[in-house]
Amino acid sequence: MLARQEKEKIESQASLFTSDKDEAIIQAFDKLNNSSIRTVGPELVFGRIYDSIGFSQVQEELFRHLVISRLAFPSSKLKTCEYLYRYQGIHISIDSVYRFLDKLNDTLKSQVEQIAFAHTLKILENNISVVFYDMTTLYFDASDEDDLRKTGFSKDGKHHKPQIFIGLLVGMGGYAIGYDIFEGNIYEGHTLIPFIEQIRKKFNLNMPIVVADAGLLSKDNIKALEDNGYEYILGGRIKNESKKIK
Repeated sequence: MLARQEKEKIESQASLFTSDKDEAIIQAFDKLNNSSIRTVGPELVFGRIYDSIGFSQVQEELFRHLVISRLAFPSSKLKTCEYLYRYQGIHISIDSVYRFLDKLNDTLKSQVEQIAFAHTLKILENNISVVFYDMTTLYFDASDEDDLRKTGFSKDGKHHKPQIFIGLLVGMGGYAIGYDIFEGNIYEGHTLIPFIEQIRKKFNLNMPIVVADAGLLSKDNIKALEDNGYEYILGGRIKNESKKIK
């Protein structure tokens, strides 16, 4: 619309002399269409953050596209492919995204975690004294289970669909420390101690205070935390607690 208006403005102006420059401008406007539009804001802003954290060390251009798209336009993988093509002029097939996610989990996970942890350590000034652990479920629009995708208790209310659990450990301010993927039919409480021990040993952490929600509050977990020397804060419903705690 603006290009058309500018073209009409130029053409309607009386001129004593013929200008090659004016003709070049008109020809340039004639070539413009919606497919020429590029959205540069997300790359400029989120790309700068991505680089400053250190994720540019991951030598996978698709990883960068997926991360920035997730921040700018959080949606399904298919919608992400459409967003990249429409607004960035980048053609990525949905199959290539699925293949890359396998590669991310199999070969790049450790590097991504190490970069995220180094950034968290820097932000928190080398003091990770408190960690927060939580889990969520991701369901799949499929009927068949496999070694990882299992039907189980769904936080999305999709109990008939196979799912996986994702556990995330963060520090103060929500800065990421590590994550892991679990079978969809596991009891989330069983992941707490093994996961925290795994992350603590991997990054050589001191014994942090562990904060978790009611879903991880069980006598076994409390005992395991105490037996392993952890201080902890576990959320729970007052009405379910003993009279002494109330």
